[in-house]
Amino acid sequence: MSGLTTLTRRADFLAANGAMRKPMPGFVLLVRKRDDGDLAIRLGITVTKKIGNAVVRNRMKRRFRALGRELLPEHGIAGADHVLIGRAGGVERDYQALRDELGAALRKLAR
Repeated sequence: MSGLTTLTRRADFLAANGAMRKPMPGFVLLVRKRDDGDLAIRLGITVTKKIGNAVVRNRMKRRFRALGRELLPEHGIAGADHVLIGRAGGVERDYQALRDELGAALRKLAR
């Protein structure tokens, strides 16, 4: 399987918005199959200003990137875009709790 790449284009985020979604306490996971023949798993992260100041948002993005690197190569859906949207409760959540939630969300959406 190909590696993990990053979503950067706004059009990709907008396309993922109409895809499968799994809300969890710390984040919302969106997964959209691309159907372009490429098996790469792409990860996009978005955290709005409603969550907190720049320090808080960047900490949350770093945690999401670490979660993506850890879980998506094994449990992600090949050939799909995965977007993590930060929620207000995600900042205070324990890393292990976020990890368990992301694993559960990926298992549910893989079915």
